[in-house]
Amino acid sequence: MISSFFATVSRMKYIERWALMRNSRPENLSEHSLEVAMIAHALCVIGNVRYGRKLDGEKAALVGLYHDCSEIITGDMPTPVKYANSGIRDAYKAVESEADQRLLDTLPEDLRPSFEEIFCAEDTDEDRYMRRLVKAADKLSALIKCIEEENSGNREFRTARETTEKSVQAMVSEMPEVRDFVQEFLPPYGETLDELLSPGNTNP
Repeated sequence: MISSFFATVSRMKYIERWALMRNSRPENLSEHSLEVAMIAHALCVIGNVRYGRKLDGEKAALVGLYHDCSEIITGDMPTPVKYANSGIRDAYKAVESEADQRLLDTLPEDLRPSFEEIFCAEDTDEDRYMRRLVKAADKLSALIKCIEEENSGNREFRTARETTEKSVQAMVSEMPEVRDFVQEFLPPYGETLDELLSPGNTNP
């Protein structure tokens, strides 16, 4: 069977985010998904090491990599439109779900169950919490983008940063992993490479 799954997924690099806003540097969906995957994995590691959880960090990274694949079909709907009201939000979720299923249907039948585990939530507390951390990673990635744009002198992202920071702060109060990431890993974003590699930013 010839499968178009990965050829389709590879087109994430052609989907630009923040379409309604002026960007100092465009961000595509592939870049965003990689960052979400890394942060989601880190949040799970923090949860396991510091808070005694039993989260599957490797699966979280995979969920992060594929979390926006539906946008290959739907396009990137701007957040103010997507969440304008509950009707639009629910309708778009249904469209996203159909788009995910359409992608999964392109896989060979024997491989499909392994990818369905990534796309579809399991009915366990650990899996549900892990996916909440992936959503938190998605918000953190958006916040990082806002920080980078503002540091480039682009005030277009000012209100987006304020809104995203409020969302992240709400997550901080619910998930200690997010709090730790915000306190320990978020501050250096926006620094120069020399500053990032200075002795003060590394542990002995």
